[in-house]
Amino acid sequence: MNHQANERYAYGEHIGNILIKRGLITEGQLNNALSIQKEEKILLGEILTRLGYLEEIDIVIAVIIQCGMPYIAINKYDLEKDVLDMVSAETARKHHVIPLDKVGNVLSVVMSDPLNEEIKKELEEKTECKIATFIATKSEVDEAVKRWYA
Repeated sequence: MNHQANERYAYGEHIGNILIKRGLITEGQLNNALSIQKEEKILLGEILTRLGYLEEIDIVIAVIIQCGMPYIAINKYDLEKDVLDMVSAETARKHHVIPLDKVGNVLSVVMSDPLNEEIKKELEEKTECKIATFIATKSEVDEAVKRWYA
């Protein structure tokens, strides 16, 4: 795994501590999820939800607390076709992202994994815009992608 990927997965312990402090998981549950994460190399939040310890929204709230990342209820927005056309349906589905709005050369994008710098870089290259990220749950983003790219 490259250095960037290591950084991306390293934040899991911090998220875990936030979840423990909020009383949402135990240390044992966190340790179990972290050991699975070492094997599978996927995000801690995905493991915790798959194991049934948490809901997706609990992870989103922990990221909001950790990073000050703004949350967007994407299903409440009407999106413009010209903005949607900036990101292909394939890219939106693959990376669980959806463009929200464009002001000047800044494209606002809702992502299920807003800490993923590789995805942000790819979007910047494809759109020739600076990317401003917002967070939503993976299922919220996927639902919006299905709706808007149908």
